[in-house]
Amino acid sequence: MKKTFLLAALMLATVINAQVLNVASIQKLNTPQNSDTKVAGISPTGDYILLTSGANKGLTRFDLATGNTMTITEQEGAGYEVKISDNGNEVIYRETTYDKNHMRRNNILHMSFATRKRALVAQGQRDIKRMQFESRPTISINDRLMVLTQNDESTTLAPNGKDASYIWPSISPDGTKICYYVCGTGCYVCNIDGSNPQYIAHDCRAAKWYNNDIIIGMNDTDDGEFILSSQIVAFDLRGNSQVLTDDSMVAMYPYAIEGAVVFTTLQGETYLIHVNN
Repeated sequence: MKKTFLLAALMLATVINAQVLNVASIQKLNTPQNSDTKVAGISPTGDYILLTSGANKGLTRFDLATGNTMTITEQEGAGYEVKISDNGNEVIYRETTYDKNHMRRNNILHMSFATRKRALVAQGQRDIKRMQFESRPTISINDRLMVLTQNDESTTLAPNGKDASYIWPSISPDGTKICYYVCGTGCYVCNIDGSNPQYIAHDCRAAKWYNNDIIIGMNDTDDGEFILSSQIVAFDLRGNSQVLTDDSMVAMYPYAIEGAVVFTTLQGETYLIHVNN
């Protein structure tokens, strides 16, 4: 009986620690660096990343091939939940302002990289319902719950109950699933309608989709005031996991497309993980 239990535990450990991604190399990018830089997005075509500040102020495009940069805006709020078109040629972003009563408002803007022209999509918005391309669904947080918006219709989702606090929601590339984090509990994946929540892990925060089966997040620890360590981690929906970075850096807030993962460190350095498919 004891031998059978130990064998089962060993088999379980092997499954849990199975390789999720085949990492080819990790490259430090020569991005404009300061201690407050973080990644705000990666192009679906993999040719550029978006950078912002830790407080989501400003938005800069960094070309991965040439190292050239383009300032999109220097306004507050621009780095929060940026939307990139499927072909990578356009972005929708916000600029946060405050009215005379100190209420926060968002101006929603659209920019074409081909023309470098900006257009005002909506002014003085309190939510981000119009921050989407065509019929692509978006997910946001309102009063600690998830809000799914599609075709100008919004639905509140609470897969783990309305008493839970939800953060970091992300929609899978095929638009069928949502990964999210429940404060105090961990990372989950559910269907796009909020059904069938599946527990992934406690130590997978700020997760983004790599493809329709794999999510990339960070496993960070702190002392209540300062971040002590953080690693980039990968999980698939079958329960396998993998640590992608070591303890030589504090790696945080990843973004991913199939073949690449980008993240920044606590010092504002930006790295690109090349993945063999």
